Amino acid sequence: MPRAPSFRLFLPSLLLTLLVAGCGDKDAQAPAAVTQPSAQAAAAADPAAAPLLGALQKQLDGYRRIIVLLADEEQQSAADRTTSTRIGQQLFHDGLEQRGAIATQFDTLLRGTSPQRFATLGTVLDYIESAPELFDADRLAFREVLRDLHERIGADSSLPAVKLHQRIGEDLEALDEIERNYNQELTRIFSRFERTRAIELKREKWDDYIAHLHKDYSREAILRDYGVIEPYPMSMKDSDREIFGRDLPPKTVVLTFDDGPHKAYTDEVVAILKRYDVPGVFFEVGRNLGKVDTDGKVSLGPMAKISRNLMEEGYAVGNHSLTHAQLSRTTGDALRQQVLDTDTLLKDVDSKRAPLFRFPYGARNAEGLQLLNEAGLKSIMWNIDSMDWADPVPESIVQRVLDQVNKEQRGIILFHDIHDRAVKALPQILDRLIADGYQFAGWNGRDFSVARPRKGSDRDATVTTGYEKSWAIVVGIDNYARWPKLEYASHDAQAVADTLTGQFGFPSSQVIVLKNEQATRNNILAAFHDRLSDDRTGRNDRVFVFFAGHGATRQLASGRDLGYIIPVDSDPKEFATDAIAMTDIQNIAESMQAKHVMFVMDACYSGLGLTRGGPSSSSFLRENARRSARQMLTAGGADQQVADAGPNGHSVFTWVLLQALAGKGDLNGDGLITGTELAAYVAPAVSAVSQQTPAFGSLPGSQGGEFVFQVPDSQEYLNADTRQLTADAIALNNKVDAAQDAKNSEAPVTVADLQGGKAKLVVPTAGPASDRQRSQQANDRGLQLYREKRYDEAAMQFAEALKLRPDFAQAANNLGFVYYRQQRYAEAARWLENTLKIDPSRAVAHLNLGDAYFHAGDKAKAKQAYTTYLALQPQGSGAAQARAQLEKL
Repeated sequence: MPRAPSFRLFLPSLLLTLLVAGCGDKDAQAPAAVTQPSAQAAAAADPAAAPLLGALQKQLDGYRRIIVLLADEEQQSAADRTTSTRIGQQLFHDGLEQRGAIATQFDTLLRGTSPQRFATLGTVLDYIESAPELFDADRLAFREVLRDLHERIGADSSLPAVKLHQRIGEDLEALDEIERNYNQELTRIFSRFERTRAIELKREKWDDYIAHLHKDYSREAILRDYGVIEPYPMSMKDSDREIFGRDLPPKTVVLTFDDGPHKAYTDEVVAILKRYDVPGVFFEVGRNLGKVDTDGKVSLGPMAKISRNLMEEGYAVGNHSLTHAQLSRTTGDALRQQVLDTDTLLKDVDSKRAPLFRFPYGARNAEGLQLLNEAGLKSIMWNIDSMDWADPVPESIVQRVLDQVNKEQRGIILFHDIHDRAVKALPQILDRLIADGYQFAGWNGRDFSVARPRKGSDRDATVTTGYEKSWAIVVGIDNYARWPKLEYASHDAQAVADTLTGQFGFPSSQVIVLKNEQATRNNILAAFHDRLSDDRTGRNDRVFVFFAGHGATRQLASGRDLGYIIPVDSDPKEFATDAIAMTDIQNIAESMQAKHVMFVMDACYSGLGLTRGGPSSSSFLRENARRSARQMLTAGGADQQVADAGPNGHSVFTWVLLQALAGKGDLNGDGLITGTELAAYVAPAVSAVSQQTPAFGSLPGSQGGEFVFQVPDSQEYLNADTRQLTADAIALNNKVDAAQDAKNSEAPVTVADLQGGKAKLVVPTAGPASDRQRSQQANDRGLQLYREKRYDEAAMQFAEALKLRPDFAQAANNLGFVYYRQQRYAEAARWLENTLKIDPSRAVAHLNLGDAYFHAGDKAKAKQAYTTYLALQPQGSGAAQARAQLEKL
């Protein structure tokens, strides 16, 4: 702390110096390239200078970061300025430590006896004076370093030392001139300096310099490196923090009434709600109910009885603050009184009070939302405002509400039960909404739902994957007796089976795996007929079928192609009778009771009549609950061969399929992978990296439904045991991603069908997602990128997750571990410390933190972190590693 005042004195001086550079010729350009070498080239030419040059670059990096943080300080909010100053202070103190380290290196060099020591210092000065990548403003970062060197070298009276001392003196004079006269015309600058070795002044505008810095630095990245990620401004979408009503089902509304209870109008509103048999939610002002003394004693007033009656009759009663204050301007104890005293009053009225809060005027701040979170209250906003508080005409209120409801098609309607005009308008509004088929949702203790449908209403099906049971048949054949042997089919089949039982939770007892000698024609057909056909599967079940092996095509007398999958015991000369024809597959598919069936065939053939691809409606999942699906995705056509040389012992097709199922196939980001999305990802990806043309379609008899996988949220905390992809897997994924990036993500995807034609697949638009869902999706994308060793992109995704959800311990740990992998141990430690502030008992974060401090050279903190890990997980997977590291300490 004693050094803090130095920072406060230094920084304004520095910025004032640099800001004057904004004056002058508007056409001034960045410094022109000169013949002097860059820092990297100079270090390569003189290895002895490399440590000093590296240290100077770190000094310059911190200096630039301070400028980027504070150059636009006047435009920053008060909170942003506080954050910038705090991180700026850390950077400044880091700079002081770095300067001390440089001084130590100078001392070591000067105490040496090597005749090259002065030449090494000359190389360092060459860099400071004329490196082409430096702006004049950059060189001011080295002024204190040069002063230190000037003082140290002055003690040496040898001729080389005297010459260097003079040269450094001239450099310091040049830097002083830059600071004093940075904005003078070029002619005047050059006329003042007629030296041959000292810094030659070039003038660039301050804006040019800042623009140059912004190419390599951003405020966001600087803060992130120092353990700070600023969350997004409060979202106006429905989220885990607040509900606006935009996520309600179509034609569903919630009726809410504010500012009561009123001695007359509240009861009149209740009478209307009873007459129409609809629920309502009441948000009440605490002072209308009574008061809470400073010692916490509650005194209820006469109108508390109205609230008690509301709760007894099943209406939800929530909190609307103590005095109807504008809480966005209220903080501290006053804010807590507004929220918590009213909650105390409502609980004293009846413990069944709803844990709901509505900010008066909708005015809220981050502190208020955090307080609600601590108190277990949910913020309820609205998206339809009756304006009954301002509009004295009931008919106008009616029309306004109906117009907004017609536009929004769902939502939370704001009324006030303290105005007679609201009482007069309400029946007309209810008459019209009921006639238009609207449902009315009430608070059920957890969320808003329709308790019972109104008679005659057209109810939509529930949006859900909604499967009762999940079945699978997985076949993989390498060891053909009469057909050419394959290499990867059996491994492909096992990997798919493991994905189904692991990632997607298919019960292992309901996943039939047939490999090699087990995969005879009789066994494959028996698996279908004996286990899955007729009534052996339920109407709400799903069946996934995967086959990896040979496929064949036979042309019928009619000229039509017929495809076959080849079991292990098939004879090439007799496959028309001992293989399994696609017509058999069709019959099997139609015989199953299961709602959705998906066939994925890692084999190439043609000859199956398919209908067009899946539906394109954005509401297809809602209808999916009613429609059957019989879909098929194949690896290629009759004249193609499966590329059996993909990564990790898989075919190219199956590798891409597994990547899709791992999450990349969720093309619209809704947490679901449909059959259409699977095909839209796999088909163009495989075509881009092989000679195969995968085909997709729906079997005849399919009603346009979609097979659906729900992508599970990853629970993985990155650590030293986290597996990453091999080099060939990463290379293939990069090719696939490049092909995906090249196409328009919103355009339909064209794929082949099994008749040799083309089909266009349209991925439905995702519905709205909460901040929590979006945060989880960003974290999961970061994990995918980490496995592909795309560390910078992974860090950005983990940062995105933390912007959406600042208390996301998993994302904080994962960001810290990415820094660790990049050997940025100080940054890693900051984020792992942040993780433990959120979740102190997260053992893996203690282990990761120990590794970060170990490599950063902080033995005491490393020992503490390892010891804490062992206390939490004495038999954990990292226990041996932690004990081994402790022995080294």
